[in-house]
Amino acid sequence: MIVVHNALIERGSFRLTADLTVPAGRICAIVGPSGSGKSTLLEAIAGFLPLASGHIRINGEDITVRPPSERPVTLLFQSNNLFPHLDVERNVGLGLKPSLSLTPADRRAIADVLDEVGLADLAARRPAELSGGQRQRAALARVLLRQQPALLLDEPFAALGPALRDEMLALIDALVLQRGIAVLMITHAPEEARRIAHLTALCMEGRIDGARSTDEVFANPGPELAAYLGIGS
Repeated sequence: MIVVHNALIERGSFRLTADLTVPAGRICAIVGPSGSGKSTLLEAIAGFLPLASGHIRINGEDITVRPPSERPVTLLFQSNNLFPHLDVERNVGLGLKPSLSLTPADRRAIADVLDEVGLADLAARRPAELSGGQRQRAALARVLLRQQPALLLDEPFAALGPALRDEMLALIDALVLQRGIAVLMITHAPEEARRIAHLTALCMEGRIDGARSTDEVFANPGPELAAYLGIGS
């Protein structure tokens, strides 16, 4: 579970206030215009930005002042952060051991997760030999291998075409949720929220005031979300 309670995040003159709860095994989409603070929230949860006030808890543990390396959180960005000189197996293995001193047990775990994301036959290939969707599957495999309770998605599939994006959303739905991971997903595409998000939160003008059922949000969007979506109130 991810809990952001009464948080104030400051970056220069920009201020974001946020209250949000994402239960384990649930996906929460964050929607809103560019510059409203969506990525700022993820950076604060990951530990890259300090809170001016408030608390962040993961599975009941207060992580507000922990450094990024000690937070039980993984991130997946549009840039998949794969190293071009490493093959898929070693790129994924970085999620376990940055030294890449992989044991036979590590290699078996990597093989298992590559099989889950549909890359079992591509472990020896380098990123340049993969399609865009395959590179994002490799990045997702590395995330899954870390087995952390919270996953932050910052538009990781925005550069993919509709069919590949739908495949990746299906993978998130099938593989991440069965592990009981709490997921926060930034998206500018309402159909992505409707596709897999159980909850949706509106980020508008530096403010996030909780999340509601995605079905409820889009059935009764309210004036701010309706204006953002261009559907009228």
